Amino acid sequence: MSNAKISRLVRLPAGPVDLTALDSHAKPGFKGGKAAGRAALAGMGSELADLQERLWAEGTVGSARRILLVLQGMDTSGKGGVLRHTVGLVDPQGVRITSFKAPTEEELQHDFLWRIEKAVPQPGFLGVFDRSHYEDVLIVKVHEWADAAEIERRYDAINDFEQRLVDEGTVIIKCMLHVGPATQRERLQERLDNPDKHWKFNSGDIDERVLWPAYRAAYEVALERTNTDVAPWHVIPSDRKWYRNLAVAHLLRDALRAMDLQWPEADFDVDEQKKRLADEAPLI
Repeated sequence: MSNAKISRLVRLPAGPVDLTALDSHAKPGFKGGKAAGRAALAGMGSELADLQERLWAEGTVGSARRILLVLQGMDTSGKGGVLRHTVGLVDPQGVRITSFKAPTEEELQHDFLWRIEKAVPQPGFLGVFDRSHYEDVLIVKVHEWADAAEIERRYDAINDFEQRLVDEGTVIIKCMLHVGPATQRERLQERLDNPDKHWKFNSGDIDERVLWPAYRAAYEVALERTNTDVAPWHVIPSDRKWYRNLAVAHLLRDALRAMDLQWPEADFDVDEQKKRLADEAPLI
């Protein structure tokens, strides 16, 4: 089965953004169905784990390199699913996940990037933002919790922040999980119909659906304004959960491959240590 390069196909091109023109039910670059997609994802697990361990190993010997995976999307778009099924393929010891909820009173006393700065992954880590600094130009814009001038300032502040992270050794992978309004309705209905999923339901999600056009417009502006060469956006069709998970895995794998990660060389005499172990007296 011949599949095109998914990472290239989901990358957002420069210029104005029209999310209505991007099919949330598509599966660009993949010819198979659900079973094949799930099998393909499982088949990537070994390589992803190996590459992530190399990143971690480099960090132990002073490398500044790290990865930041940014997940943004409307409610039910599947950020949690990506964490379980894609990020879950690698060693959790090398992963730092930060979920940004409504800011605390302390956080509101600082610039919007203050709490984000504190969550930037350390060298060697795969950091994941489950929602991110983009909330401050999305929900904040839709609800008018900041004036237009402040929102405008934030686009440039985000670009400067991400440029600095890249300069310091961070590879940024930004994913907008693109779910359609009909699919979101179905997923909310599933949560209501299944008692095991009632804990995931928030009545505020239905309130926010009324604002869908405003959110779409806010996303389109944010994507266009912050789609830079150093930190480009990827729009992931997310109506199909299995494709969403597979596409993010491709982005992660391709980014790790491009880093040309190497196992650190031993800082000791290997032959000497082998001899010591071989000559060791029997332990009682």
